[in-house]
Amino acid sequence: MSQADVKANRPLSPHLQVYRPIVTMVMSIVHRITGAALFFGTILLVWWLVAAATGPDAFATANGFLGSWIGMILLFGFTWALLHHMLGGIRHFIWDTGRGFDAKSREGLAWATIIGSVSLTVLLWIVGLIVI
Repeated sequence: MSQADVKANRPLSPHLQVYRPIVTMVMSIVHRITGAALFFGTILLVWWLVAAATGPDAFATANGFLGSWIGMILLFGFTWALLHHMLGGIRHFIWDTGRGFDAKSREGLAWATIIGSVSLTVLLWIVGLIVI
């Protein structure tokens, strides 16, 4: 096999077939996904605010959709994405201070991001539903 054939057949960069997924790798991927989800969730928020400024009929339409079961699922997901992305940002801020780079700290911060985002989302929604 020639050197050109070897270069043509090898992967351009290591991928999931090469690396075993670890929690910090998954957190990096999820952080990017939540960033994209926040973009689309913000579009929903802008729609709701514009509808509120437009008039009662437009607001009733937006409120009706966001109050439906699918709207509530989207809002719950948006809440989780927002909190997860925020906690991921705090994790990166801790790293920016030069702390948390050892293996135990990296894994602990990743798990804290997961557990914290899910717990805070559920807590926020429970409190929100009680207040409403």
